[in-house]
Amino acid sequence: MTNTPLADLLAFQKDTEALGQVAGRLGWDQETVMPRGAAEQRAEEMAAMEQVLHARRTDPRVGDWLAACEGSEMTEADTAKLRHIRRSFDRASKLPAALSAEIARVTSVAQGQWAEARAKDDFAAFAPVLARVIELRQQEAQALSQGGDLYDALADDYEPGATAAELGAMFDEMRPRLVELRGKVLEKPAPAGLKGSFPDAEQMAFASRLALAFGYDLNRGRIDKAVHPFSSGSGNDVRITTRTNPEDPFNCFYSTIHEVGHACYEQNIDQGYLLTSLGQGVSMGVHESQSRIYENQLGRSRAFTGWIYEQMREAFGDIGVDSPEAFYAAVNRVQKDFIRTEADELQYNLHIMLRFDLERALISGDLKAADLEAAWNERFEADFGYAVPRASLGCLQDVHWSLGLFGYFPTYSLGNVYAGCLAQAMRKDLPDLDAALAKGETSSATSWLGEKVQRHGGLYEPKEVITRACGEAPSAGPLLDYIETKFSDLYGL
Repeated sequence: MTNTPLADLLAFQKDTEALGQVAGRLGWDQETVMPRGAAEQRAEEMAAMEQVLHARRTDPRVGDWLAACEGSEMTEADTAKLRHIRRSFDRASKLPAALSAEIARVTSVAQGQWAEARAKDDFAAFAPVLARVIELRQQEAQALSQGGDLYDALADDYEPGATAAELGAMFDEMRPRLVELRGKVLEKPAPAGLKGSFPDAEQMAFASRLALAFGYDLNRGRIDKAVHPFSSGSGNDVRITTRTNPEDPFNCFYSTIHEVGHACYEQNIDQGYLLTSLGQGVSMGVHESQSRIYENQLGRSRAFTGWIYEQMREAFGDIGVDSPEAFYAAVNRVQKDFIRTEADELQYNLHIMLRFDLERALISGDLKAADLEAAWNERFEADFGYAVPRASLGCLQDVHWSLGLFGYFPTYSLGNVYAGCLAQAMRKDLPDLDAALAKGETSSATSWLGEKVQRHGGLYEPKEVITRACGEAPSAGPLLDYIETKFSDLYGL
């Protein structure tokens, strides 16, 4: 094969992508099975790997190859590959290598300290390392923004092109309808929840059944436990984690379905894109659209919960509810609670709005890390109407800030908006979907998503992916209409 600038660049990029996967595996290991005593060593390993990756991403040859490819005739896929490589090169070139390594080192340590602080409900023990993480991310944002908005520079890493102004406008549109509906729903009696004890081993076995029902390929994945559920990897090694609570199996089951949505996106990307810049989900907003539609519009639907109900009775015996309809109500129960990952669809986005405002204040410097717990508690009581009793139910509940993922949270709500659009389009194309879901058969829905969204990987820009799938540009209307219809029906409004 004749060497060309494009061929040389793509060969170089393949090794960079492979090393990125290795770095991700180090993170997976740290959060699942790594010995606690290895934390400091792992931080050095992560920093060393980040230095190698940063050097590759900023290698002058990448700039030369990109320049040499300008104006060349190439395929749609190759054009898209270059778009991603150029974006990574430009972004990485603005960052000092030492800063990238220090962020990797400090966030590796911070994740372990967060887990310990969360277990002890001790925010003060975590605050100093959080302050250091914020300081480093502020330095990164200053380098990237070059005088622009710091938060925009960080958010762009998770949702290219997204801005705080755009995200804030979306939240402003969503908040009034959600708050009004929540007020009406909370005036109604809450449906009964499950009763009984659900042992960890049995929950994990049932979670595996759910993962398989949604098409997760365990030959190219695995399910483990972690403090905070997550999905890791792409292509042919995509791993997920979940967590268990003997009194609340829904925590495990719906976390599993959620992470399976992420994992199936990665597993279903065109194999021709493996270890290329197109071989991952195009953005976190699109990624969240997959996890949220698996979890909510499919997994929490009346049809599918009817199937889960029968499967749970078979696996666990008496579960405290006596009909599929009562089970559907229990799965979708709206109640006063604190935890984002356990929130119902009605209140979930309100949790995101709180985090969006607080992290913007942290990055701008208007809020100091030491004052975060008090600010969180004050804002939560104002938004939800009741007080946070301890830090693990408040500002320590999420792992994201310990990992430096500022700008990530709003993509959850953006993913919900995308999922609302996709669900509306999917139901038009699949009029018999509920009949299939009632039998535990998700393949028509997951195949539709695989064809319309997942197989493309990074081929298109985020909004273009959703527009192509739905036939129109994404908007919050379909999600809000879906939530209003569902919960008005559930609560007899």
